[in-house]
Amino acid sequence: RAGDLHQAMALAQSLIAGPSAPQGLVWLVGAGPGDPELLTLKALRCLQDCDVIVHDRLVDPRILDLARRDAARVCVGKAFGAPSVSQAHIHDILIDAARAGQRVARLKGGDPFIFGRGGEELAALRAAGISVHVVPGITAAAGCAASVGAALTHRDYADAVTLISAKGRGGRLPLEGRALADPRQTLVIYMGGAAIEAVSAQLAEAGLCAHTPALMIENGTRPQQIVLRCALNELAALAKAMPLAGPRLLIIGEAARGADAARIESLVAMAGDRVAA
Repeated sequence: RAGDLHQAMALAQSLIAGPSAPQGLVWLVGAGPGDPELLTLKALRCLQDCDVIVHDRLVDPRILDLARRDAARVCVGKAFGAPSVSQAHIHDILIDAARAGQRVARLKGGDPFIFGRGGEELAALRAAGISVHVVPGITAAAGCAASVGAALTHRDYADAVTLISAKGRGGRLPLEGRALADPRQTLVIYMGGAAIEAVSAQLAEAGLCAHTPALMIENGTRPQQIVLRCALNELAALAKAMPLAGPRLLIIGEAARGADAARIESLVAMAGDRVAA
């Protein structure tokens, strides 16, 4: 009626074509170290809004219970020495779900960008033209240290904190020599459960004092958390005596000495029960 034939034709064509497919998106969400109460409010909102939850094996089941009841759950977790979903296949799962118009929460333990391969997934999603957002989480270093009152930095003894993965190339830590042996730093070593003996040997080789205090924290921030405190040269023997029952984090440096002895005492007893069994 307005005489705009061009606009009328465009409108008619859009009506004939029908509604366009909804555009999905992906949230890379940090689930924190384990304790559901350490989940951020933004992460919680994502879990309650998304249609699909693609989660790691180590995400605490209590966190998954907070997700929308009708949301699909897809476990893509990796386990040491066991068959697992390839990273390329995880990319495909995320891309396919988003292209189908679904809102996807890619739920990762700790923080997505600290040893969580979040950077790889972000790049793959962007390359596929998928809208992607990041929700940071409390990383295991901060959560585990807080659980035993260990200050990772301190004016009296630690000017820096270094986060390292024990799964470096060739089974060695990605730092060498003086970078590892600096007495005024805190070393936090992720994924060290199966490599504690090799890690201890490399730190000694780098020149770190054999009596440097160390914490071995298993299942950090969860009800079954166990913490052992010892000297660096005792770490390998203690780890070997205690069967692996969950993810382990190592905190090495004076921060370990400053941890709250009262909090550690009962947790050491739990570890002793496991060794005896």
